[in-house]
Amino acid sequence: VPDRPRPYTSVSSERLAARVARSLAAKAESGLTYDDLSTKIGVTNAYCAQIILGQARPTAETARKLGEALPSMSEEDLKAMVEDFPMRSFDSEILKEPNVYRTYEAVTHYGEAIKACINEQCGDGIMSAIDFYLDIGTTTGKHGEKRVVITFNGKFLPFIEQSNGDNGAKSPRD
Repeated sequence: VPDRPRPYTSVSSERLAARVARSLAAKAESGLTYDDLSTKIGVTNAYCAQIILGQARPTAETARKLGEALPSMSEEDLKAMVEDFPMRSFDSEILKEPNVYRTYEAVTHYGEAIKACINEQCGDGIMSAIDFYLDIGTTTGKHGEKRVVITFNGKFLPFIEQSNGDNGAKSPRD
C-alpha cells in the first residue's frame, strides 16, 4: 500500500505508524514507564501514552521535556508531534484487544448508571471528553489482589435552552 492519506483525511497512516514505532522504541530504550515519563514531562500517564501513540498533540514545552526524557527521539519526530494535528479516530478493530474490550464493556454496562449519577449530581448535561483528564493506576484489594483504578475527570457541560435572544447568529429562516 503506498504512503497516502486515508480517504477522509490528510493524515498519512503509514508515516504516523512509523513515528509511533520510533517513539515506542525510544521509550523502550529509555526503560521509563508511562508513569515515569508522565512525571518528567508533567502530564497524566494516559495523556503521555496518547502523545507517544500519536493521539494527542503536546505543547512545544512538553515536547521539549519529552526530548530530554527520551534522548533518542529525533527532532523531526518531536516537531511533527507538535505541528501535526492528531487523528482522533476510532478503529473498531481495537475492540478485539481484551483490555480495551473489557474497559468498553464496563463503560457500556454502567453507562446508564453513570448518566443517572451525573445528572443527579450536576443537572442536565454531559461530561466533556475535551476538557478532560484521564489517569490510570492500581490499588490493592482487601484480599491482596492488584486492582485497576481509572479516573475520568471531565468538565460538566450543561445543556442549554436554545432561546432566540441568546443566539448570536442570524437565523437562516430570516
